[in-house]
Amino acid sequence: MKTIKLYPGEPFITLGQLLKHEGLIQTGGEAKHYLANTKVWVNSELENRRGKKLHEGDRIKIGDSFEFIIEAP
Repeated sequence: MKTIKLYPGEPFITLGQLLKHEGLIQTGGEAKHYLANTKVWVNSELENRRGKKLHEGDRIKIGDSFEFIIEAP
């Protein structure tokens, strides 16, 4: 499981930003297509909204390959 640290002063990161930050997509516009074709769970709930806000303590699982946890700086 990989830790994603929030930027100082930022209370959240969006799911689309996380996908881009991790290199799973190249642009924010690709997020909708990626989420339509890949199963993504946020805190064990299936999620397909690129604007979903991820806060400290949230756990993200992408397919069978990636797992992340969000932490404060």
